[in-house]
Amino acid sequence: MNLKTKITLAFVTMLLLLLGVSAFTLFSLNRLDRTARNVLQDNFYSVELGQRMLRALDSVQTAPPVALSSFREALTREAGNVTEVGEQAVVDSLTATLARYERLPQAATAARLRTLTYRMIDLNTQALTRKNEAANRTATQQQRYVLALLTFALLTSLLFVLSVPEAAVGGLRKLTASIENATNQDYSSSIPVESHDEFGTVARAFNRMLVQLQDYRTSTLAQLMAERNRAASIVNNLDEGLLLVDEHRRVLLVNPVAAELLGQPAAGLLGQPADEVARHNDLFRELLRHLDTPAAQRPQEAAPVLTLARNGEEVYYRVAVNDVISFNEALDKMEFVGSILTLHNVSEFKKLDQAKSNFLATVSHELKTPLSSINFSLKLLQNGKVGSVNEEQQRILATIKQENQRLLKLVGELIDVSRLESGNIQLNFQPTQVRDIVQFAADTIQLQLQPKQLTLDIQVPAELPPVRADIEKTTWVLLNLLANGIRYSPEQGQLHIRAALAAGGQQVEVLVQDHGPGIAPQYQEKIFQRFVQIPDKTGYRGGSGLGLSIAREFIGSQGGQLWVESELGSGSTFRFTLPVAG
Repeated sequence: MNLKTKITLAFVTMLLLLLGVSAFTLFSLNRLDRTARNVLQDNFYSVELGQRMLRALDSVQTAPPVALSSFREALTREAGNVTEVGEQAVVDSLTATLARYERLPQAATAARLRTLTYRMIDLNTQALTRKNEAANRTATQQQRYVLALLTFALLTSLLFVLSVPEAAVGGLRKLTASIENATNQDYSSSIPVESHDEFGTVARAFNRMLVQLQDYRTSTLAQLMAERNRAASIVNNLDEGLLLVDEHRRVLLVNPVAAELLGQPAAGLLGQPADEVARHNDLFRELLRHLDTPAAQRPQEAAPVLTLARNGEEVYYRVAVNDVISFNEALDKMEFVGSILTLHNVSEFKKLDQAKSNFLATVSHELKTPLSSINFSLKLLQNGKVGSVNEEQQRILATIKQENQRLLKLVGELIDVSRLESGNIQLNFQPTQVRDIVQFAADTIQLQLQPKQLTLDIQVPAELPPVRADIEKTTWVLLNLLANGIRYSPEQGQLHIRAALAAGGQQVEVLVQDHGPGIAPQYQEKIFQRFVQIPDKTGYRGGSGLGLSIAREFIGSQGGQLWVESELGSGSTFRFTLPVAG
C-alpha cells in the first residue's frame, strides 16, 4: 500500500468516526428532547389544569357562575389530555359530580370535587416523577454511549496521529541524511529500501543517482585536476600580477608575479582578509584603494600606473580592477562574487612614451625660438619699417602671421604637455573667488563673441565660498571651454556660465553650456585624450586636440574633476570642480 492510500484511509476513518459520534450525539439529544416535550405536554399541562380547577373551587362561594364556568373549561381541556391509567375514571367522576353540584350546590359535593381534583393532580404528579426518573436513566445511558464512542474515536485518532506522520517523516529523515552525506561527497551512504510506497520509489531512484554520481566523480576527477593544473600553470606563468578577492574581501588567488611585487609569499596571503594584509603592505593598500573606488568612477581610458622596484630597476605596472558578476540560478538573479586585480607590465610602453615626451619637449623648445623670430619679422614687414608693401602683400603677410600664431599656440600646448608628463608644471595655489575668475574670462572673450553675435549669460552667486586654485591655469581652462563653445554655437546663440556649491559643500562646480550640435556618447570621453579630434561637420581643422587634455590635467592637479554632459542636437555642458579653500 502506498503512502497516499495510507494517509487517505486514515483521514477517511477519522472522518467516519467524527460523523458517527456526531450522529449518535444528535440522536440522543433529540430523544431526550422529545421525552421532555411529552412530559410537558401530557402531565405538566394536566397539573396546571388541576391548579386552575382548585382556584375555581376556592372562588365558587363568592362568584359561583364565573367559578363554575372556569372549572368546567379546565375540566373540558383535561378531558382532552388524559394520558395516565385511571385518569379517565377520575375525569368522568369529576364531570358527573360537577353536574350534580350545578343542579344542587352542596358542601359535600364541592368537597367531592376538590378531592377528585387532588386525585387527578396526584396521578399526573406521580407520572411526572416516574417519567423524569426514566429520562434521567436514559440520559445517563446515552452519556455513557457517547463517552465510549468519543474514547474510541480519540484512541483511533491518536493511533493515526502517531503512526501516519511518522510514516511520512521517517523516509524523509533517511533521505535527508543521505543527501547530507552526498553533499559532503560521501556517495556510499545509500537509503535502505524497506517499503514499496513512494518513499521506496524515491529511495531506489536516489540510490541509482548516488551510483551515477560516484561513477561521474571518478571519471571526471582526473580531467578536472588536469584542467585545474593547466589553469594554474597559465596563471603562474603570466608576466603580470594577478590577485583574486572574493565578495567577503578575502584573498583567493595570488600568482608568483603578484607575490614578488607584494614582497610576501603566496601561501601567506591566501585566505587572508584583504584589509588585514593592507595594514602591513603599502602596495596592497594602494590596490585596495582602486578596488574600493566605485566602478562608475574608475578611469576607463587611462588606468593608474604604479612605479615599482623589481630586480633592482624601476618597472611600471598599470592597475586594472574587474568585478566578477555571476548568475545565481537558485536566486534567479545576477550577483557579485568577487574582483580581479591585475598589474599589467607597461614598462616598455612607458619608455616609449617617455622617449616621445622627450622628443616633443625638445622639438617644441627648438621650434619656439624660430617661430617667435618669424612672428617678429612679420610684424616688421606689416608695419612698413623695412619698406612699403602693397595690399596683396599685406593679405599674404596676414595669412602667414595667422598660421604662425597657430603654430606658436601648438608649440605652447606641446610644452605644457611635456611639463605635465614630467611633473615640472608649477601651480600657484591661493584662495580666490570663482566670480573673479569667471568675470576675467568673460571680459577676455568678448571680442570673439562678436562675429557670431553671441551673448554670454553669467550666473555666479556672490555668496559662494572662495576656492583653492591656480588663477592663471583655471582661467586658461575656462577660456578654452568658452572658445570651444563659441566655435560650435549657432549664429546669435547664447553661452551660459553657472557656478554653485557642489553636493557635500566641499567643492564648487562651474559649468559652461552651449547650444551647439552636441557630442555623441562614444566621443564624450575620447575628446579628453591627446591629439584626438571628433568629426566636425563645420569643417573646422584648426585645433591640435590638446586643449581639453591639458584642461583636464590642470583641473585634476588642483584636486578637481572635468567632464562633459551632452546629447546630439541639444548642445554640450562642460563641468569642472575646484576644492573650497580651507
